[in-house]
Amino acid sequence: MPAEFAQPAMDFLAYLQQIRFYSSHTTAAYQRDLTKLAISAHDRGLKGWPAVQSDTIYQALQDARLDGLSANSCQRLLSSWRSFFQYQQRNHLRDNNPVAGIQAPKAEKKLPKHLDTEEVKLLLDQAFDHSDPIQVRDQAMLELTYSSGLRLAELANLQVSDIDLADKTLRVTGKGNKTRQLPMGSKACAALNQWLKQRHLLVKTPIQTLFLSQHGRAITPRAIQQRMDKAASALGLKLHPHMLRHSFASHMLQSSGDLRAVQEILGHADISTTQVYTHLDYQHLAQVYDQAHPRAHKQTKDDT
Repeated sequence: MPAEFAQPAMDFLAYLQQIRFYSSHTTAAYQRDLTKLAISAHDRGLKGWPAVQSDTIYQALQDARLDGLSANSCQRLLSSWRSFFQYQQRNHLRDNNPVAGIQAPKAEKKLPKHLDTEEVKLLLDQAFDHSDPIQVRDQAMLELTYSSGLRLAELANLQVSDIDLADKTLRVTGKGNKTRQLPMGSKACAALNQWLKQRHLLVKTPIQTLFLSQHGRAITPRAIQQRMDKAASALGLKLHPHMLRHSFASHMLQSSGDLRAVQEILGHADISTTQVYTHLDYQHLAQVYDQAHPRAHKQTKDDT
């Protein structure tokens, strides 16, 4: 960092560590972000932070984009710079915040990856060994996750009392400790019934958690993901966290078109979170259109 910018930046970083108790990793990230701005300002002939104004911020953002930084990275830069100048304002080191009112480039929303219906069928219909309680448990976890669109943490936190096989429903506690009642499909119920018959084989001490590890303790979301990965990789499929949940949402929306119902089942507080799946649905419709519509194909010589 250029010398004339260094000391105020160091004072801010010390504040983050000693007063705000930020980790050294987080503080180092702030230091890198401030260094980018200081170098950009110095290269334009500025002699210190007081000379930095809004036009300097715009120029530094442009430099970052030219260096290949993503929109997400630029948003982080802007957040770091804003925090620094807010600190300077609070300590009467400057009168204005040059970052105020400046918008970072909008980050492109990545569509959640999901399996198609044939891949889901392949995953769930594979041959599980029903004499092995671990495999019976894994089948039940896979079926239930796809059947009801559960988050991994929601699956891990389920209690035996949350399951009602007779009514084909389950009670889920999601984000913000909010509870919702969800339907279960017949195949999920059948897999759960098999698991409940063998669950006692893993119980070491009394425990109400529905899904247990081989040691009789509550299974963790990480362990669930590892078991799902193993089941998928045996079939040549890649299954990242929440992919079955994304697949459930996409398939439900394609079949029903009922965005509100999918929102309720997924437990999204804001429907805009659910709307990302409408883009997945559109991709599917666009592919069908391109393949089926007689005037969607590119023109060939035979068509002329």
